[in-house]
Amino acid sequence: MESNLAYRMRQYVQVPTVEQENTYDYNPAWEPSPFMHLGVCCCCAALRPRYKRLVDNIFPEDPKDGLVKADMEKLTFYAVSAPEKLDRIGAYLAERLSRDVVRHRYGYVLIAMEALDQLLMACHSQSIKPFVESFLQMVAKLLESGEPKLQVLGTNSFVKFANIEEDTPSYHRRYDFFVSRFSAMCHSCHSDPETQTEIRIAGIRGIQGVVRKTVNDELRATIWEPQHMDKIVPSLLFNMQKIEDIDSRIGPPSSPTGGEKEENPAVLAENCFRELLGRATYGNMNNAVRPVFAHLDHHKLWDPNEFAVSCFKIIMYSIQAQYSHHVIQETLGHLDARKRDSPRVRAGIIQVLLEAVAIAAKGSIGPTVLEVFNTLLKHLRLSVDFELGERRSSTGSASFSTSSKESDERIVQNAIIQTIGFFGSNLPDYQRSEIMMFVMGKVPVFGTSSHSLDTSHLGDLGTRRIQIMLLRSLLMVTSGYNAKTIAAALPAPFLDPLLSPSLMEDSELRQLVLEILHNLIDRHDNRAKLRGIRIIPDVSDLKIKRDKISRQDVSFMKKHGQQLYRHIYLGCKEEDNVQKNFELLYTSLALITIELANEEVVIDLVRLAIALQDIVIINEDNLPMFNRCGVMALVAAYLNFLSQMIAVPAFCQHVSKVIETRTVEALYFLPENIFKDKRILPKSLEKHEKNLFFLTNKIAESLGGSGYSVERLSVPYVPQVTDEDRLSRRKSIVDTVSIQVDILPGNNTEDKVNTEEITFEALKKAIDNTGLEEQEKEKRRLVIEKFQKAPFEEIAAQCETKANFLHDRLAQILELTIRPPPSPSGTMTITAGHAHYQSVPVYEMKFPDLF
Repeated sequence: MESNLAYRMRQYVQVPTVEQENTYDYNPAWEPSPFMHLGVCCCCAALRPRYKRLVDNIFPEDPKDGLVKADMEKLTFYAVSAPEKLDRIGAYLAERLSRDVVRHRYGYVLIAMEALDQLLMACHSQSIKPFVESFLQMVAKLLESGEPKLQVLGTNSFVKFANIEEDTPSYHRRYDFFVSRFSAMCHSCHSDPETQTEIRIAGIRGIQGVVRKTVNDELRATIWEPQHMDKIVPSLLFNMQKIEDIDSRIGPPSSPTGGEKEENPAVLAENCFRELLGRATYGNMNNAVRPVFAHLDHHKLWDPNEFAVSCFKIIMYSIQAQYSHHVIQETLGHLDARKRDSPRVRAGIIQVLLEAVAIAAKGSIGPTVLEVFNTLLKHLRLSVDFELGERRSSTGSASFSTSSKESDERIVQNAIIQTIGFFGSNLPDYQRSEIMMFVMGKVPVFGTSSHSLDTSHLGDLGTRRIQIMLLRSLLMVTSGYNAKTIAAALPAPFLDPLLSPSLMEDSELRQLVLEILHNLIDRHDNRAKLRGIRIIPDVSDLKIKRDKISRQDVSFMKKHGQQLYRHIYLGCKEEDNVQKNFELLYTSLALITIELANEEVVIDLVRLAIALQDIVIINEDNLPMFNRCGVMALVAAYLNFLSQMIAVPAFCQHVSKVIETRTVEALYFLPENIFKDKRILPKSLEKHEKNLFFLTNKIAESLGGSGYSVERLSVPYVPQVTDEDRLSRRKSIVDTVSIQVDILPGNNTEDKVNTEEITFEALKKAIDNTGLEEQEKEKRRLVIEKFQKAPFEEIAAQCETKANFLHDRLAQILELTIRPPPSPSGTMTITAGHAHYQSVPVYEMKFPDLF
């Protein structure tokens, strides 16, 4: 007995020793010593934990054989039955995988990851949390390796894990490493193109997995923080730049086929970008958009801006509609930050803003509409300033580069105008009326300088450019605007400054004002039918749409009708009128007739037409022959239209007879001939017969027979004379300040002009009293007739003019007689349009005796 025991003890000595620190490690490649006894092997195997034995059994001797499925099922059953062992299983698998990665035994690495994936998919319990930590450590180990296959393997495992919905969030788990690593993979520059594409696709899929895993849980560590978005968004945009056909994916999210989605990094990146933006909320929208601007700046993608436009179209279609104004605000902020960049860069940003507005305008665009327009108008002024600055600093040697920069600035200005107009035209009516007032308040006109843009340093040319561009943008804003009443479309605070530019010498300004009026007056889309000034044989063929005039419109015409007539009348007298001006003036008269004309307005319009005819006959303003014939053609075309609209046979007969006579004797009085390229103008209009003109008495007889009140037709139309005529007419807007200085004390040029020269004839007339009584009676009769028949508006306007004149004279007299006491702070004097302060020392002051 003792001898057998001693013999066995001696046999144990031949067992090879193992390392102490890895007592329970199992190496399947290790071959046992031939001296080891079979009983001892069974005894040592029994000492190993069961989970380790189950893990070891899933690895075959040859890694090419793959995972041992039978043993894998046993391990899965054990993990499901004893979930508290999951963390140990994961740790042991992680230990084996780390060792195999270091030893480059990639076959066993694939087997270990396959086993991890199966365990992860099979186990759903609270105990899976520690197992996930081991799993993520193994994925990180694979991603850190330089082997592309292992990186792709780790990414695929992470994507499978990301698709698992956990019961409870893990507050301590962070994905900073995975965001950084996947972003780096998206920028892979591997020498092999296929491998490069494979790594980039893996990186994009990894980012998509991170987004899906973290984006929906607000309590978990979020990826919406700027340090993560600054890595994710540029990585996706970098791959999206590889899209060859940009236009094929502009629009709402598409659903590409599975093969295309997996093989093309650009398509996969775009879909991941759409998914990321679609999950963005109110608080993190800005963090997702700002990296886009940084990427476009860094890679200089604003010029050309095709990729930038496509990116923002994707953004606007992907985000929720109520967050659209965030993108617009960020774009405006970036435009402010890049205001000193080249014109093409700014034009690219504005074009992106236009595309964003085009998509967002139909939905919610937020409460900062006025801020958007204010920013755009500020950049419009800056662009004009840059353009004029380049023009001033231009020299002969740099003329080409300077003209190129000026044309680039024109591109910026046109882009701003398009954006303002498109944005405004898509707003609701209640917001559009506010924008119309806002833009009109920025136009530098007399009376609104406190609200206009600062154009003092731009000069005449710059101010004119600002006026034209703002009116062009206002024209686009008013396009399609359809107010229920004309008073809502043309309120007094808007109408007065709008009509002021119609008195300027610039024909383009007057054209823009008339076109804006057409947009607001025409509520039934009749403008296209009235396009072009011509003699219409049958107006009924136009099928003009009109409604009965409302009380509000009648009240508007009583209040502001004379103002509209006055500007049409004065607009016809401008010497620089071209064919387009006459066409727009004709359209204005026709639209007023359609939309706003009752019997009283018809009489006023006839008086206005006769007054325009008198301008040509009397010719006090010495108009060119083309202008005189153009006005006559305008009157003929309009009276032909008016007579058919009110359908008075006698009136129609008189107008037709005059037109027929002109067709035979004076073709230059008809629009079809005077507005031709090869027109023949007469040398003089003094010898023309009365049958070529429209006669007031004939019109009065024809209208009186149809029930119209024609008493006022005998009173010639006289336009109101207001401050605008004295300050604006025949002057540019920039000259208004200097004109105001002319009426200050010390400038008595007006008195000199009005002083009558004393001659012998004047003294003779003063002595001769014969005929004075008859002249006085005639004056009284004319005054009485005027107060009986003239409209109230004209009488009030003339009285107001006299009152204003007397008030100005009284102010001058008081200024001359009443002087303020001297002050040490100085007194202001105005010379040559500039204010100067002259201080008076205290010791030189003269105080009253009773002081």
